[in-house]
Amino acid sequence: MNTPENTSKTTSASVEKSDARWREELTPEEYRVLRQAGTERPYTGEYWDTHTEGVYQCRACGSQLFTSKEKFDSHCGWPSFWAPLAEGTVRYLHDRTMGMDRVEVRCANCDSHLGHVFEGEGYGTPTDQRFCINSISLRLVTPEES
Repeated sequence: MNTPENTSKTTSASVEKSDARWREELTPEEYRVLRQAGTERPYTGEYWDTHTEGVYQCRACGSQLFTSKEKFDSHCGWPSFWAPLAEGTVRYLHDRTMGMDRVEVRCANCDSHLGHVFEGEGYGTPTDQRFCINSISLRLVTPEES
């Protein structure tokens, strides 16, 4: 996979909060996905089928992660992007849970779980990658809101 080599768990995030603080600031479902690497059910999230123009921020810290320009319809039930907004906005971890070998995507600023990235699935995108991201990990900011 052509992902940057920042796969170490020792990479420190800029935003560091106690577990209790995260629990205060996030809803129980946001906490489960963002802080405990959970996954929302497919086709249930707010943005899986959204085509609105804007920037997708990390729901936990507000960092800009993806834009609608890189979003595409993968029909997998979660928002899909072919690249992050910029290099260094996300970080990657090897994820060997659930009997699979995947690459987890996290916010580089606060280390919140976003989803996973897959490669070589045959989508007609410039990177041949699918960043499969939980809607609950994101907040869409439209041009009118910025």
